[in-house]
Amino acid sequence: MIEYKGYIGSVGYDGEAGIFHGEVINTRDVITFQGKTVRQIEKAFRDSINDYIEWCESEGVSPEKPFSGRFNLRLNPELHKKVAVAAGKLNISLNKFIENILNDEVKKILPR
Repeated sequence: MIEYKGYIGSVGYDGEAGIFHGEVINTRDVITFQGKTVRQIEKAFRDSINDYIEWCESEGVSPEKPFSGRFNLRLNPELHKKVAVAAGKLNISLNKFIENILNDEVKKILPR
């Protein structure tokens, strides 16, 4: 994974073609890049992000922001009830309860 201006790129290697290829993973817009070396893939990633932002400006549209801080979560009604009761017992909002749990799980996977 690589990051630039809040955009995150996932990189893979195609051994047959002998190139690195990547895609920005935190937007719905499709932004890809490729290179033959680590330096080239990093530069291509930054260039693709800059090109995307410049294209958006020239078209008069806002670039898609990588993360807004909001997402919808669907639960079955029984789990929704249990989560709400658990949050209430801790005297915190449902949002804060879920945020705490997600934060704990993410720390296990991404410790930094």
